Amino acid sequence: MEAHSSVRVSVVQASTVFHDTPATLDKAEKLLGEAAGSGAQVVLFPEAFVGGYPHLSCFGSTMGGISQKGRREFCQYHATAIQVPGPEVDRLAAMAGKYKVDLGMGVVEKEGYTLYSTLLLFDSQGRFVGKHRKLVPSAVERVYWGRGDGSTFPVLQSPYGKIGGAIGLESRMPLLRTALYAKGVEIYFAPTTDCRPTFHATLRHVAMEGGCFVLSANQFLQEKDLPPSSSGAEEGKPDAVVCRGGSCIISPYGTVLAGPKHDGEGVLTADIDIGEIATAKIEFDVAGHYTTPSILSLTVKDQPAKTVTFTTSGAKN
Repeated sequence: MEAHSSVRVSVVQASTVFHDTPATLDKAEKLLGEAAGSGAQVVLFPEAFVGGYPHLSCFGSTMGGISQKGRREFCQYHATAIQVPGPEVDRLAAMAGKYKVDLGMGVVEKEGYTLYSTLLLFDSQGRFVGKHRKLVPSAVERVYWGRGDGSTFPVLQSPYGKIGGAIGLESRMPLLRTALYAKGVEIYFAPTTDCRPTFHATLRHVAMEGGCFVLSANQFLQEKDLPPSSSGAEEGKPDAVVCRGGSCIISPYGTVLAGPKHDGEGVLTADIDIGEIATAKIEFDVAGHYTTPSILSLTVKDQPAKTVTFTTSGAKN
Protein backbone atom coordinates (compact mmCIF):
# COMPACT_ATOMS: atom_id res chain seq x y z
CA MET A 1 0.00 0.00 0.00
CA GLU A 2 1.47 3.31 -1.08
CA ALA A 3 1.72 5.77 1.77
CA HIS A 4 0.37 9.31 1.62
CA SER A 5 3.29 11.66 2.16
CA SER A 6 1.72 14.05 4.68
CA VAL A 7 -0.25 12.94 7.74
CA ARG A 8 -1.34 14.62 10.95
CA VAL A 9 -0.62 12.56 14.08
CA SER A 10 -1.53 13.01 17.74
CA VAL A 11 -0.50 11.58 21.09
CA VAL A 12 -2.86 11.75 24.05
CA GLN A 13 -1.52 12.49 27.54
CA ALA A 14 -4.17 11.74 30.15
CA SER A 15 -4.95 9.68 33.23
CA THR A 16 -7.05 6.56 33.54
CA VAL A 17 -10.30 6.71 35.49
CA PHE A 18 -9.23 4.05 37.97
CA HIS A 19 -11.54 1.13 38.74
CA ASP A 20 -14.06 2.41 36.18
CA THR A 21 -13.45 1.00 32.72
CA PRO A 22 -16.68 2.41 31.16
CA ALA A 23 -15.73 5.90 32.39
CA THR A 24 -12.20 5.44 31.02
CA LEU A 25 -13.64 4.51 27.62
CA ASP A 26 -15.89 7.58 27.75
CA LYS A 27 -12.83 9.72 28.45
CA ALA A 28 -10.94 8.03 25.62
CA GLU A 29 -13.73 8.82 23.18
CA LYS A 30 -13.80 12.47 24.24
CA LEU A 31 -10.04 12.80 23.80
CA LEU A 32 -10.08 10.88 20.51
CA GLY A 33 -12.77 13.23 19.25
CA GLU A 34 -10.61 16.18 20.26
CA ALA A 35 -7.63 14.79 18.37
CA ALA A 36 -9.72 13.98 15.29
CA GLY A 37 -11.26 17.44 15.47
CA SER A 38 -7.80 18.92 14.99
CA GLY A 39 -7.37 16.78 11.87
CA ALA A 40 -5.41 13.86 13.34
CA GLN A 41 -5.40 10.71 11.24
CA VAL A 42 -3.19 8.63 13.56
CA VAL A 43 -3.65 8.73 17.35
CA LEU A 44 -1.81 7.00 20.21
CA PHE A 45 -2.90 6.67 23.87
CA PRO A 46 -0.61 5.79 26.82
CA GLU A 47 0.41 2.41 28.18
CA ALA A 48 -2.30 0.79 30.34
CA PHE A 49 -4.72 3.66 29.70
CA VAL A 50 -7.67 1.26 29.89
CA GLY A 51 -7.30 -0.57 33.18
CA GLY A 52 -4.70 1.76 34.68
CA TYR A 53 -1.06 1.64 35.67
CA PRO A 54 -0.86 0.96 39.44
CA HIS A 55 1.63 3.67 40.36
CA LEU A 56 2.78 3.61 44.01
CA SER A 57 1.39 0.12 44.57
CA CYS A 58 2.88 -3.36 44.56
CA PHE A 59 -0.33 -4.96 45.85
CA GLY A 60 1.12 -5.65 49.27
CA SER A 61 3.86 -7.82 47.83
CA THR A 62 7.06 -8.36 49.81
CA MET A 63 9.74 -11.02 49.71
CA GLY A 64 7.98 -14.14 50.90
CA GLY A 65 4.37 -13.02 50.92
CA ILE A 66 1.45 -10.78 49.90
CA SER A 67 -0.79 -8.96 52.37
CA GLN A 68 -4.53 -9.59 52.45
CA LYS A 69 -5.13 -5.91 51.67
CA GLY A 70 -2.86 -6.27 48.64
CA ARG A 71 -4.78 -9.32 47.46
CA ARG A 72 -8.08 -7.44 47.68
CA GLU A 73 -6.54 -4.49 45.87
CA PHE A 74 -5.35 -6.77 43.07
CA CYS A 75 -8.81 -8.31 42.71
CA GLN A 76 -10.22 -4.82 42.08
CA TYR A 77 -7.49 -4.19 39.54
CA HIS A 78 -8.15 -7.53 37.80
CA ALA A 79 -11.85 -6.71 37.55
CA THR A 80 -11.17 -3.54 35.53
CA ALA A 81 -8.89 -5.27 32.99
CA ILE A 82 -10.40 -6.26 29.63
CA GLN A 83 -10.50 -9.39 27.52
CA VAL A 84 -9.26 -9.37 23.93
CA PRO A 85 -11.47 -9.80 21.97
CA GLY A 86 -14.35 -8.43 24.01
CA PRO A 87 -16.97 -5.68 24.22
CA GLU A 88 -14.44 -3.00 25.18
CA VAL A 89 -12.34 -3.87 22.13
CA ASP A 90 -15.48 -3.62 19.98
CA ARG A 91 -16.18 -0.17 21.38
CA LEU A 92 -12.63 1.01 20.71
CA ALA A 93 -12.88 -0.29 17.14
CA ALA A 94 -16.13 1.61 16.69
CA MET A 95 -14.42 4.79 17.95
CA ALA A 96 -11.61 4.39 15.42
CA GLY A 97 -14.16 3.96 12.65
CA LYS A 98 -16.31 6.86 13.83
CA TYR A 99 -13.42 9.31 13.84
CA LYS A 100 -11.62 7.74 10.84
CA VAL A 101 -8.28 7.36 12.65
CA ASP A 102 -5.65 4.66 12.95
CA LEU A 103 -5.58 4.11 16.70
CA GLY A 104 -3.12 2.69 19.21
CA MET A 105 -4.52 2.05 22.69
CA GLY A 106 -2.69 0.81 25.77
CA VAL A 107 -4.80 -1.56 27.86
CA VAL A 108 -4.49 -3.99 30.74
CA GLU A 109 -5.54 -7.28 29.19
CA LYS A 110 -6.67 -10.32 31.14
CA GLU A 111 -6.59 -13.92 30.06
CA GLY A 112 -7.89 -16.06 32.86
CA TYR A 113 -6.23 -14.76 36.02
CA THR A 114 -3.11 -13.40 34.32
CA LEU A 115 -2.82 -9.74 33.29
CA TYR A 116 -0.74 -8.23 30.49
CA SER A 117 0.27 -4.74 29.43
CA THR A 118 -1.01 -4.74 25.86
CA LEU A 119 -1.03 -2.37 22.90
CA LEU A 120 -4.11 -2.68 20.67
CA LEU A 121 -4.10 -1.49 17.05
CA PHE A 122 -7.21 -0.39 15.12
CA ASP A 123 -7.50 0.94 11.58
CA SER A 124 -9.56 3.88 10.37
CA GLN A 125 -12.23 1.53 9.03
CA GLY A 126 -13.06 0.49 12.58
CA ARG A 127 -11.31 -2.87 12.46
CA PHE A 128 -9.24 -4.43 15.24
CA VAL A 129 -5.89 -5.23 13.62
CA GLY A 130 -4.03 -6.99 16.41
CA LYS A 131 -2.32 -6.74 19.78
CA HIS A 132 1.18 -6.63 21.16
CA ARG A 133 1.76 -7.93 24.66
CA LYS A 134 4.70 -6.48 26.57
CA LEU A 135 7.40 -9.15 26.44
CA VAL A 136 9.10 -8.45 29.76
CA PRO A 137 7.38 -6.45 32.51
CA SER A 138 9.84 -4.06 34.14
CA ALA A 139 10.90 -4.31 37.79
CA VAL A 140 7.88 -4.54 40.14
CA GLU A 141 5.52 -4.82 37.14
CA ARG A 142 6.40 -8.52 37.25
CA VAL A 143 4.29 -8.80 40.40
CA TYR A 144 1.09 -8.11 38.48
CA TRP A 145 1.75 -8.65 34.73
CA GLY A 146 2.69 -11.74 32.75
CA ARG A 147 5.08 -11.97 29.80
CA GLY A 148 4.11 -11.78 26.16
CA ASP A 149 5.63 -13.86 23.35
CA GLY A 150 6.72 -13.49 19.74
CA SER A 151 3.28 -14.20 18.30
CA THR A 152 2.05 -10.68 19.02
CA PHE A 153 3.99 -8.32 16.74
CA PRO A 154 1.25 -6.85 14.55
CA VAL A 155 1.93 -4.17 11.94
CA LEU A 156 -0.93 -1.99 10.79
CA GLN A 157 -0.78 -1.46 7.02
CA SER A 158 -2.00 2.12 7.07
CA PRO A 159 -2.43 4.45 4.06
CA TYR A 160 0.14 6.60 5.87
CA GLY A 161 2.77 3.91 6.34
CA LYS A 162 3.38 0.80 8.41
CA ILE A 163 2.56 1.19 12.10
CA GLY A 164 3.88 -1.00 14.91
CA GLY A 165 5.11 -0.48 18.42
CA ALA A 166 6.80 -1.41 21.66
CA ILE A 167 5.67 -0.75 25.22
CA GLY A 168 7.69 1.13 27.82
CA LEU A 169 11.25 -0.11 28.30
CA GLU A 170 10.84 -2.57 25.42
CA SER A 171 12.18 0.32 23.34
CA ARG A 172 15.54 -0.35 25.01
CA MET A 173 15.56 -3.97 23.76
CA PRO A 174 17.82 -3.96 20.66
CA LEU A 175 16.57 -7.29 19.31
CA LEU A 176 12.92 -6.35 19.67
CA ARG A 177 13.57 -3.06 17.86
CA THR A 178 15.39 -4.98 15.13
CA ALA A 179 12.34 -7.21 14.63
CA LEU A 180 10.10 -4.15 14.26
CA TYR A 181 12.50 -2.49 11.83
CA ALA A 182 12.57 -5.70 9.77
CA LYS A 183 8.79 -5.46 9.51
CA GLY A 184 9.23 -2.05 7.93
CA VAL A 185 7.77 0.07 10.71
CA GLU A 186 7.51 3.71 9.62
CA ILE A 187 5.39 5.07 12.47
CA TYR A 188 6.68 3.62 15.72
CA PHE A 189 4.20 3.67 18.63
CA ALA A 190 5.88 3.93 22.05
CA PRO A 191 3.21 4.04 24.76
CA THR A 192 4.84 4.22 28.17
CA THR A 193 4.65 5.14 31.86
CA ASP A 194 8.30 6.25 31.98
CA CYS A 195 8.57 10.03 32.42
CA ARG A 196 12.32 10.19 33.02
CA PRO A 197 14.56 12.29 30.73
CA THR A 198 16.56 9.15 29.99
CA PHE A 199 13.53 7.61 28.26
CA HIS A 200 13.16 10.67 26.06
CA ALA A 201 16.77 10.11 24.98
CA THR A 202 15.85 6.51 24.13
CA LEU A 203 12.97 7.69 21.94
CA ARG A 204 15.19 10.06 19.96
CA HIS A 205 17.68 7.25 19.46
CA VAL A 206 14.94 4.88 18.21
CA ALA A 207 13.75 7.49 15.71
CA MET A 208 17.24 7.94 14.27
CA GLU A 209 18.22 4.27 14.44
CA GLY A 210 15.00 3.05 12.83
CA GLY A 211 14.63 5.94 10.40
CA CYS A 212 11.02 6.23 11.55
CA PHE A 213 8.65 8.65 13.21
CA VAL A 214 8.22 7.93 16.92
CA LEU A 215 4.98 8.71 18.75
CA SER A 216 5.16 8.33 22.52
CA ALA A 217 2.17 8.77 24.84
CA ASN A 218 2.33 8.78 28.63
CA GLN A 219 -0.17 9.51 31.39
CA PHE A 220 -0.15 12.67 33.47
CA LEU A 221 -1.20 11.48 36.90
CA GLN A 222 -1.68 13.10 40.30
CA GLU A 223 -2.31 11.36 43.61
CA LYS A 224 -5.96 12.44 43.52
CA ASP A 225 -6.33 10.35 40.32
CA LEU A 226 -5.28 7.15 42.11
CA PRO A 227 -7.87 4.82 43.66
CA PRO A 228 -8.44 5.28 47.41
CA SER A 229 -7.14 1.75 47.99
CA SER A 230 -3.72 2.56 46.50
CA SER A 231 -1.30 1.30 49.12
CA GLY A 232 1.51 3.74 48.29
CA ALA A 233 -0.39 7.05 48.23
CA GLU A 234 0.35 9.71 50.84
CA GLU A 235 -2.53 11.37 52.67
CA GLY A 236 -2.93 15.11 52.32
CA LYS A 237 -1.10 15.43 49.00
CA PRO A 238 -3.84 15.14 46.35
CA ASP A 239 -2.08 17.43 43.86
CA ALA A 240 1.28 15.68 44.12
CA VAL A 241 2.40 14.58 40.64
CA VAL A 242 2.92 10.83 40.38
CA CYS A 243 3.66 10.68 36.65
CA ARG A 244 4.52 13.89 34.82
CA GLY A 245 3.98 12.65 31.29
CA GLY A 246 6.60 13.52 28.71
CA SER A 247 4.56 12.58 25.62
CA CYS A 248 6.22 13.58 22.35
CA ILE A 249 6.46 13.19 18.58
CA ILE A 250 9.90 12.76 16.97
CA SER A 251 11.13 12.72 13.34
CA PRO A 252 13.51 10.19 11.74
CA TYR A 253 16.30 12.75 12.22
CA GLY A 254 15.70 12.86 15.98
CA THR A 255 14.01 16.27 15.77
CA VAL A 256 11.33 16.77 18.42
CA LEU A 257 8.20 17.90 16.58
CA ALA A 258 5.95 18.14 19.66
CA GLY A 259 6.57 17.88 23.39
CA PRO A 260 7.80 16.56 25.65
CA LYS A 261 4.78 17.72 27.65
CA HIS A 262 5.10 17.82 31.45
CA ASP A 263 2.44 20.31 32.53
CA GLY A 264 -0.80 18.34 32.62
CA GLU A 265 -3.20 16.42 30.44
CA GLY A 266 -3.60 17.29 26.77
CA VAL A 267 -3.29 16.26 23.15
CA LEU A 268 -0.08 16.90 21.18
CA THR A 269 -0.34 17.10 17.39
CA ALA A 270 2.17 17.38 14.55
CA ASP A 271 2.18 17.15 10.76
CA ILE A 272 4.69 14.59 9.55
CA ASP A 273 6.05 13.90 6.08
CA ILE A 274 6.50 10.18 5.46
CA GLY A 275 8.85 11.12 2.62
CA GLU A 276 11.45 12.07 5.23
CA ILE A 277 11.95 8.38 5.98
CA ALA A 278 13.56 7.71 2.60
CA THR A 279 15.85 10.71 2.95
CA ALA A 280 16.93 9.58 6.42
CA LYS A 281 17.59 6.00 5.30
CA ILE A 282 19.92 6.99 2.49
CA GLU A 283 22.81 6.89 4.95
CA PHE A 284 21.53 4.29 7.42
CA ASP A 285 18.91 1.59 6.94
CA VAL A 286 19.22 -0.67 9.96
CA ALA A 287 17.19 -3.51 8.40
CA GLY A 288 18.45 -2.96 4.85
CA HIS A 289 21.77 -1.85 3.37
CA TYR A 290 23.37 -1.46 6.82
CA THR A 291 22.89 -5.12 7.75
CA THR A 292 25.64 -7.77 7.85
CA PRO A 293 23.71 -11.08 7.77
CA SER A 294 26.85 -13.13 7.16
CA ILE A 295 28.08 -11.94 10.58
CA LEU A 296 25.04 -10.87 12.60
CA SER A 297 21.49 -12.20 12.25
CA LEU A 298 18.30 -12.51 14.29
CA THR A 299 15.74 -15.31 14.44
CA VAL A 300 12.31 -14.36 15.80
CA LYS A 301 10.18 -17.17 17.22
CA ASP A 302 6.81 -15.79 16.21
CA GLN A 303 4.62 -18.71 17.21
CA PRO A 304 2.65 -18.71 20.48
CA ALA A 305 4.73 -20.03 23.37
CA LYS A 306 2.58 -22.60 25.16
CA THR A 307 3.39 -24.13 28.50
CA VAL A 308 0.99 -27.03 27.94
CA THR A 309 0.21 -28.60 24.55
CA PHE A 310 -2.49 -31.27 24.18
CA THR A 311 -1.90 -33.62 21.28
CA THR A 312 -5.22 -35.45 21.47
CA SER A 313 -8.42 -33.75 20.39
CA GLY A 314 -10.62 -33.11 23.39
CA ALA A 315 -7.87 -33.94 25.88
CA LYS A 316 -8.50 -30.70 27.77
CA ASN A 317 -11.88 -32.08 28.77
